[in-house]
Amino acid sequence: MKVLVKICELFEKYMAIIVLIIAIVSLFFPASTSWIDTKWINYLLAVIMFGMGLTIKPKDFAIVFTRPKEVIIGCLAQYIIMPLLAFLLTKVFNLDPALAAGVVLVGTCPGGTASNVITFLSKGDVALSVGMTTISTLLSPLLTPLITYLLLRTSADVDVLSMILSILQIILLPIGLGFILNRVFSNFAEKAVKVLPTISTIGICLIVGSVVSHNSEKILSTGYIVLIVVILHNLLGYLSGFAIGKIFKMPIPKIKALSIEVGMQNSGLASSLATTSFPNLAMATVPGAIFSVWHNISGAMLSAIYRKWGVKDNEDKDKENV
Repeated sequence: MKVLVKICELFEKYMAIIVLIIAIVSLFFPASTSWIDTKWINYLLAVIMFGMGLTIKPKDFAIVFTRPKEVIIGCLAQYIIMPLLAFLLTKVFNLDPALAAGVVLVGTCPGGTASNVITFLSKGDVALSVGMTTISTLLSPLLTPLITYLLLRTSADVDVLSMILSILQIILLPIGLGFILNRVFSNFAEKAVKVLPTISTIGICLIVGSVVSHNSEKILSTGYIVLIVVILHNLLGYLSGFAIGKIFKMPIPKIKALSIEVGMQNSGLASSLATTSFPNLAMATVPGAIFSVWHNISGAMLSAIYRKWGVKDNEDKDKENV
């Protein structure tokens, strides 16, 4: 078991590098990962969401009642800032309808489970991160289709019903099953939690490999514009979450959690929804694929910075208490 835990720790530590290598190999040598059928993406996401459900306990929902202000702020930032940033960036860079639809869809998706891992590595408030991810995910069947429709109704046809059904199947059902299993077989769930970040990383790698390899020509043909838009969207999300945390004078661990939660999206879900919601816009899957790669890289780099932030203050407080 100790060996397995060590392997899991290595996966967590080098997650960004692993995802980057998979993305580069899939982009320039698509045959290496094209065997990962795009139909698997929904199942892979469901496995990741099931794992998230295993980690959720009734006390996690208590955060909504004990710290409603922070969770509400986080969810509002998630569903207002990220969609608007996405929409504005598509206009500034004059993206074509297919790419614009993909970018907006990334912005309207809930926070990804990777944000919880990055918050943990950043020594942020993990409970708050999990709470925000859970609530934003539970709100996604309503808000993701609604906001996507409102922003794109004049430029692209949005299959709202397909989007709602996909979110229910990919997210809510697996999370619900994981939550029930956690309640019924709590001992098993506690042991499984130790390897869940690794399973999530493997799932993310397979999703990235699949989406990038099957869209390698499209990604290379779009040039650097989409990459720039995706990077700006992600970084501005981090910055916005950080600024909001500062404005509301939150403690450092909570600012870290809010910053990461706002900036990191469930881009795997975005790629999956793009296929079902925009069947006539093949390029709509590209932004989600690029975001999947980039936000894991940026998240790992941000965690290296955030890990050091606030450590000296805590050390000073500990000395004062001695």
